[in-house]
Order: sequence, then C-alpha cells, then structure tokens
Amino acid sequence: MTHDARALQWDDQVQAVESQVSSRLGQEVAILELDRGLYFGLNSTGTRIWELLAEPVTVRDIHSAIVSEFEVDGEVASRDVLDLLEKLREAGLIRVVHAG
Repeated sequence: MTHDARALQWDDQVQAVESQVSSRLGQEVAILELDRGLYFGLNSTGTRIWELLAEPVTVRDIHSAIVSEFEVDGEVASRDVLDLLEKLREAGLIRVVHAG
C-alpha cells in the first residue's frame, strides 16, 4: 500500500481496510493489521470513530458525529479526529479517497 503524503481534507472519504480484524473490549477496541501484524488499541472515542469507518464516510461526517455524541469542543475534536485518522492511515488500517 502506498502512503499519500497529502493531508486529509474534510471531504475526503475514509474507510477501514479489509486486511484487519478488530474486537471490542468493553468501551475499547483492539485492531490487528494482518499484512504487517501491527496491533492498535483505541479508547472509547477512537472506538466510535472505528465503528464509523466500517462504511465509507467523510472526515467531516466523522467530526460531526464526535462533536454531537461526546462533550468535546469542535476545535479539539477536529485536531483529535485528524490525528487519529493519520495514525490509522500510517498503520495501513484505513484507505483514503481524496475529494475532487
């Protein structure tokens, strides 16, 4: 998988890749990337983002869901969502379809 250095944009679509397995552990989720054997653990907010990634979804829609479902400032949510999505992309756990 090639990594696109372009920063994620609000209208980009993201989705979990098929080469992973994940398991919910209470309020958290554990993800194993199968090709490289990377393990990833997510807290409750990250778990909700991971659930949203089951289907193609825009970065904007993920942000909106987090702001509406958790008591978090929009600016803080923006930084945290983009940071997590970048980490998931670097780990090969999501694919990105750039808008436009």
